[in-house]
Amino acid sequence: MEPEIEAPAHEGRPAGEDGPASGVPFGHRPDLGERFQLDQLLIGDNGLRMGWSVLIFLILYRIFNLVLGSIVVGFYPAAGVVDFSPVTQFVAEAVPFVALLGAAALVAVFDRRRIVEFNLAGPRRGANFLIGLGAGFAALSALVAGLAAFGWLHFAPTAFAAATAAKFGALWACTFLLVGCVEEGLFRCFLQSTLTRGINFWWALGIVGAACLDLLLRAHGQMGIFEFVWLEQLPPITGSGMWGVFAAALLGLGPCLALHLTKARDAGFWQAAWVTSTLFGFLHTGNNGENWIGIFAASAIGFVFCVSVWVTGSAWWAIGCHAAWDWAETYFYGTADSGYAAKGHFLTTHPSGAALWSGGADGPEGSPLALGAILLLLVFLLTVYGRGGSHEAQPAAQQAELYREGSPGITAR
Repeated sequence: MEPEIEAPAHEGRPAGEDGPASGVPFGHRPDLGERFQLDQLLIGDNGLRMGWSVLIFLILYRIFNLVLGSIVVGFYPAAGVVDFSPVTQFVAEAVPFVALLGAAALVAVFDRRRIVEFNLAGPRRGANFLIGLGAGFAALSALVAGLAAFGWLHFAPTAFAAATAAKFGALWACTFLLVGCVEEGLFRCFLQSTLTRGINFWWALGIVGAACLDLLLRAHGQMGIFEFVWLEQLPPITGSGMWGVFAAALLGLGPCLALHLTKARDAGFWQAAWVTSTLFGFLHTGNNGENWIGIFAASAIGFVFCVSVWVTGSAWWAIGCHAAWDWAETYFYGTADSGYAAKGHFLTTHPSGAALWSGGADGPEGSPLALGAILLLLVFLLTVYGRGGSHEAQPAAQQAELYREGSPGITAR
């Protein structure tokens, strides 16, 4: 007799029931060697690799913006026109806000994360948001007071009745809350947290260098790098605004290189901060009437907002501070905001004297005194939330480390 040979479990079974009729046995999975190349390309120590996360997010954000923007303009044509009034701006800001939420939520699903892991978790979120609101209003008020004291800003009475002023105040508050959520959501939430877990000095240098090169190309009438990637013509570069980006890029180069050479444990967070702060200034170069000081101030306050994430453990302080700063500047004091004068403000102010010191058409942010107000915010943060204090904040870099180590509540991959 010939020896009995047990047939494979799949043999004789129709395909589609328990396994294939022939070939690879049912339940077979590619071994580690087969999966290695694809896994290495897409997945890193912290999940989906940084570059893929950012790329997927930008593609989704772009698509959602185009689709939602077309729908909104179809129903409300004024949203497609530059009209710095509260209702129009609220509708216009609602589009990127929804696009941001949608893109971030989908990337979180792809990467098996929660959306709050994009620097929205952390202790005392409500309290930090309220403290940020107060700090933003106080810092802008100090800036306006300084300009007025030196004669570079003059006040005029408002033309609105109390009820009308209150209505405009509420509308602008809602609008600038959206502005704070969108801009901080992009830069201090998604980009800062995502870049932190995968960036190094050379990636940071490449991104910052690309932003500077883009400005140089557009200033000479050529297509910029980001225009080519974004498939859309960006606002032309006029005036001296781009020098503010160059200054921010140069200022962060030395410290980030030092962190790289010393192999500092938290280098990724600060290299990401260099990138997001420089790009934040870059974003403002298309605004009407911006000068180089205003652009540099935007990058500087962007860095301060990154510091706030570091010391509080989340971006809520930054969101509150950003919203209150813009509200005080645009509505309460009625100054120009990044070159735009709002419709419907409480007080009325006019710049006076040399534009270098008053900020001119740029508004208070274009004055060198703005850098003093931003420094006050930084001192406030380090004093109240100092790393050696008793606060319960878990900085983003520590969260990333816990994520890598598989701490409770965080899925390790």
